[in-house]
Amino acid sequence: MEANLVIVTIIGMAVVTYLPRLLPLIMLSGKKIPEAVLLWLQHVAPAVLAAMLLPTLIIRDGSISFGIENLFLWAAIPTLVAAILSKSLFIPVVFGMVLVILGRWLLGPV
Repeated sequence: MEANLVIVTIIGMAVVTYLPRLLPLIMLSGKKIPEAVLLWLQHVAPAVLAAMLLPTLIIRDGSISFGIENLFLWAAIPTLVAAILSKSLFIPVVFGMVLVILGRWLLGPV
């Protein structure tokens, strides 16, 4: 790959990454945002994360799987409860990892 193409690609990726973050910051700085909008915005990141994560949790080998062999789905449920109760990021991540490790140890590779 040519060096110029790599540089142009990096610059393009930087623009695409930072422009959507910078524009609202510039346009909304100094303006009062309604409380309802702020409350709604708090739910955007968890909703996007859930939308990206759900297919990974329930689809195994091209079909929907709710069986006991779907270790990641069953580990995700108590991990979600741990996340809600702890309101932390670190605790559910470690808890979920421990559940998957225990599940693989008890059930074998899934």
